[in-house]
Amino acid sequence: MTKNIDPASPAVPENTGRRGFFIKMSSVAAVLASGGALTACGGSDPELYGEKAMFNYGVASGDPLSDRVILWTHAKISSPDSVNLTWQMAADASFSTVLFSGKTVASSDTGFTAKVDATGLSPNTEYFYRFIAPNDSVSAVGRARTLPVGSVAEVKLAVFSCSDYPAGYFNAYDAAISSGAQFALHLGDYIYEYKDGVYPPTASAVAARVSAPANEIVTLSDYRARHALHKADPYAKALHARMPMIAIWDDHEFANNAFMDGAENHNPTIQGPWSARKAAASQAYHEWMPIRSPDATNLLKIYRSFDFGNLLSLHMLDTRIIGREQAPDRKLDASGRDIADPAFLPYAYNPNKQMMGATQQTWLDSQMTASKATWQVLGNQTMMGRIKLPASTLLANLSVESVTAYLTAKGTPAAYLTQAQKDLLDPAKNPKIPYNLDAWDGYPAQREAVLNSASKLKAAGKKFVVLTGDSHNAWYNKLTLADGTQVGAEFAGMSVTSSGFESYFPPAAFPPVTLAGTIRALVDDISYLDTSRRGYMLITVTPAQVKAEYVYVSTVTSSSYTTAIDTLTYAG
Repeated sequence: MTKNIDPASPAVPENTGRRGFFIKMSSVAAVLASGGALTACGGSDPELYGEKAMFNYGVASGDPLSDRVILWTHAKISSPDSVNLTWQMAADASFSTVLFSGKTVASSDTGFTAKVDATGLSPNTEYFYRFIAPNDSVSAVGRARTLPVGSVAEVKLAVFSCSDYPAGYFNAYDAAISSGAQFALHLGDYIYEYKDGVYPPTASAVAARVSAPANEIVTLSDYRARHALHKADPYAKALHARMPMIAIWDDHEFANNAFMDGAENHNPTIQGPWSARKAAASQAYHEWMPIRSPDATNLLKIYRSFDFGNLLSLHMLDTRIIGREQAPDRKLDASGRDIADPAFLPYAYNPNKQMMGATQQTWLDSQMTASKATWQVLGNQTMMGRIKLPASTLLANLSVESVTAYLTAKGTPAAYLTQAQKDLLDPAKNPKIPYNLDAWDGYPAQREAVLNSASKLKAAGKKFVVLTGDSHNAWYNKLTLADGTQVGAEFAGMSVTSSGFESYFPPAAFPPVTLAGTIRALVDDISYLDTSRRGYMLITVTPAQVKAEYVYVSTVTSSSYTTAIDTLTYAG
């Protein structure tokens, strides 16, 4: 049993009441039964750097189209610089009849990863695939699926983001294996770049989950090793073997708060040119993720679209690397006011900053205009909704006193307001300030341009939804133009493991229910918010609606867990 929430209700209930808890019955046998083998047939025990075992990191498929799909693996033995592989696709897991096959190579040039773009496939069809090495070592068996064409009644997507290895177990990946999802989406921060013990701090990390390499990753070999760490995880291997993944990067595949020309934690004096680090990170990403490279001459270009018949067009954006200018800085003047907000000092804030660049915006407009699908869906990294808090509360770090004063004034009839309360409600004296300028709130002009494009879709009978990662918390936001007109909805998902608001507002001091209710009361466009739990979103798209099931895992500090689900829908 799941909890259904009406996002149109002015008072959305918090995370209380009856829920259905699904007890996890996970074991190696259960994972194998789901179709994902954990180690290679005939191989030795997996080792992180793969000096002895073949196929240590399983298999993966990704970037499905109606007639093709990317197949991926890693293969290495102790001495040669390359391993010749045979790949096979069949209609059944026993490979009684091999339908497609070919040759590929895992070489030192690609970190011993191998990718195949298997073509000539039938639409809306599930295939089994595997790789075979010359010594007859056989990889795990994976399942791939092609996209449907024509009239499509339903598509199910498992949506993930922010999978920090030392922060906990990838239970969300495991939970999605039996969810009925046909495809996985990863919206960024598939890996994290930090030195071990930095994020999360050693005291908050799960003892069995240690980053490798231990240093902050900067070089190509560093990034390869960190990707290998994540691919070696049993739940990651099982998820990749079970369904194709469509992935996009965010900042931590490179460095924290990355943009075109740098990052918050990149020091060129010590770590070398940012261009070299970007090149290393993007190369490793293309090697280790089952992604089809849209432009082999420019690995920084990864925005691309996927059509699920006449039902859904999915446009995966890069709002981080290829076109993003540095986010505005939040600074306070002598009186404590936030001078990054245009309501204070307009000349200190450039609303025309680019989040994804003019070229990508033109591409997105053309893709949505040309698409024949009912739903236009963006795979997006950072929050697009307007998350602005009254300055009096944000600058006081949401203190009980500041929040109480503002909400009391908001609920008081005009005739009974004191002058102090009138000042709190006066947008000239107490404007609403974006809480996160690294999100779309820091790039208001380009957001308005995207949402204006979305508003034009209605005339063509199209509907607009954004799927978002990055924040580590679960949100449902109205997407509105500057004049308040709603043009779509945003389902923003919680992280797989990375900590959220609970790390900034400890539950003992600010209980999650209270914090979520407070933020919802202060922000006009939020209809749902969970501030403390990890998991993934199961998105079901039909012609009539998009349904989001927020699937929460009870813990990430143990591989034994239960799940709980909150459900919201948007009909456009």
